[in-house]
Amino acid sequence: MNESDVKKLFEDNGQEHVFGFWNELDPSQKNNLIESCSQVDFKWLKERCDNVKNGINEIEIPTDITPAPVICLTDTKDHKEATVLGIEALKAGKVGVFLVAGGQGSRLGFNGPKGCYEVGPCTNKTLFQWHAEQIRASSIRYGVSIPWYIMTSTLNHDDTEKFFKDNDYFGLGAENVKCFKQRMVPSVDLNYKLILAQKDGLAVNPDGHGGCFWALCNRGALDDMKTRGIEYLSYFQVDNPLVKIIDPLFIGYHVKAGAQMSSKILKKAYPEEKVGHICLDEGKTTVIEYSDMPEDQMHAKGDDGELKFWAGSIAIHILSTSFVDEVGGQAKLPWHVAHKKIPFIDDFGSHVVPSSNNGIKFETFVFDALPITSSSITLEVAREEEFAPVKNADGLDSPASCRQLMSNRFGEWLEAAGKSVPRDGEGNVSINIEISPLFALDQDEFAGKCPEGLEVKDGMVL
Repeated sequence: MNESDVKKLFEDNGQEHVFGFWNELDPSQKNNLIESCSQVDFKWLKERCDNVKNGINEIEIPTDITPAPVICLTDTKDHKEATVLGIEALKAGKVGVFLVAGGQGSRLGFNGPKGCYEVGPCTNKTLFQWHAEQIRASSIRYGVSIPWYIMTSTLNHDDTEKFFKDNDYFGLGAENVKCFKQRMVPSVDLNYKLILAQKDGLAVNPDGHGGCFWALCNRGALDDMKTRGIEYLSYFQVDNPLVKIIDPLFIGYHVKAGAQMSSKILKKAYPEEKVGHICLDEGKTTVIEYSDMPEDQMHAKGDDGELKFWAGSIAIHILSTSFVDEVGGQAKLPWHVAHKKIPFIDDFGSHVVPSSNNGIKFETFVFDALPITSSSITLEVAREEEFAPVKNADGLDSPASCRQLMSNRFGEWLEAAGKSVPRDGEGNVSINIEISPLFALDQDEFAGKCPEGLEVKDGMVL
């Protein structure tokens, strides 16, 4: 679209204010603003804003929910068969890994892609490196190159690609690491006006992890998977270094069930824990966000006196690529509304960082695809083995808690191998320990490799 067309379109839609500083811009800045404005889909925007104005929630919160069926930690009778199926799929080159990593580390006070944040208890390895080493070790174990697809955003794409190039792709090979951008969508203020993030650009945000379906189908990733014969994607998010990226048991259960999208869950630590609730709604598996779960249901107890809705989603899934193709090409996921503090350019041209919520962001969530699956399995995992997210600067789910949980897991491996590990009064490992996936992917592999005369001490790295 040319300049006059864009200006006319914005005037017709009552958004001409975004050109308020036009006469102050140089030619390059004018091009930037026209390019930014050309991305706005006013039909989409009007529908979103009208829904908010009229109190229409695109997310229908079900009221008649029941607990979803779960393959629990104690349900091991089919584990052997599932594991064999998972290993067969891996060795046949049918499995790829998919990382959602479109955000920055701003909540951690970190300026850069969140995957570049350092979490190693001893070595300060980054999140990206932890994931890369696990994928490389899995590729070696199963004798196949496992491709890694990484969804970035315009916020961090260039920095992410540079980080991997500067680190020689951590030995995975450039041809096996595919970065691609998700869509960006505009934010609006509380009067439903588009926001200027700078004089030559609109405030936009990534379209959420649910945008992965569109991005996989439209950014070349799915085409690459079809060429390679990839049938299953191991989906995970960047902030959890303990995620078991390649899990033949999980893959095998998914394959065995002919599932389209499957999920890992863990037992909630307490009713208000900020994880999604996996439930059944009219026979369909669904996830209700912690912020949307009715309080009486959140605290409800079953006949055994335990939480009725105890299964918490931890954003680990298996996606069949045929399902990705179906959702990305046809189905529409609902849009969630989030009121946020959005920096903006005020009427006087000053950059303002608001102290309270001043705008609205729209995003989609990947788990909203679960109700449209024809088949899905849910697998319980042990919290201490697979969950140590880095979300907050301090307190729960912080870098400090993540490093402690990592040391705790490695301490358990050492103890299982017959080593003595010091612990504090709360049962946490009281020293820093780090075991690379390239040394051992799991406790069983570690038991076979643990040096007989190993001295356990603070700062130990294997």
